[in-house]
Amino acid sequence: MSKINILIADDHKLIRETWSYILNSDARFQVIAECGDAQEAVELAKTKRPHVVLMDINMTPFSGLEATQRIRKISPGSKVIGVSMHSQPAYAKKMLQMGARGYVTKNSSKEEMIKAILEVNHGNKYICDEIKNIISEQLLDEKEDSPNINALTEREMQIINFIKEGLSSKEIATSLNISLKTVEVHRHNILKKLKLKNSASLVNFINTNATYI
Repeated sequence: MSKINILIADDHKLIRETWSYILNSDARFQVIAECGDAQEAVELAKTKRPHVVLMDINMTPFSGLEATQRIRKISPGSKVIGVSMHSQPAYAKKMLQMGARGYVTKNSSKEEMIKAILEVNHGNKYICDEIKNIISEQLLDEKEDSPNINALTEREMQIINFIKEGLSSKEIATSLNISLKTVEVHRHNILKKLKLKNSASLVNFINTNATYI
């Protein structure tokens, strides 16, 4: 089985040497070149055509993002994995937009880096667990903060439907045979449950979600 040829581009010599040692100790890989700046990385990719490039984002004289874009143009067969200390999903997204096939943080384990190399070499994309966990947490937080119609009581849904029809609080009170104060309490509770600030935002919410109410 032929080895996966790898180019390591990182501005820290110790990191380059460490990864070279780790990967060359594995029979599946061969580090064919390493460099400390983005321009040299682009030139090496052009001449050596590595299967995989491990690209640090923070590079000089231009960023690893730009280097990735250039490498994808001159050596389309080379698959780039972004490597960075940044764990914000936005960095991973930008790197993938530039043409990278994977993204791992410097908190990733040796096993995960090897998994990333194997995955992208086989034509798949790979995002490290740290980034995926952050994205999952953000999605859960957004879900928790979003208005929940299911939290409304039957009476509150009745009042929303009256508001939808354009009835005032006084008219709603008359229709339901309850006091005006009770209607106002219900409206307050509706705003609280739907995380809305005022009656205008409630009307906008009703119009926006008319299909579901």
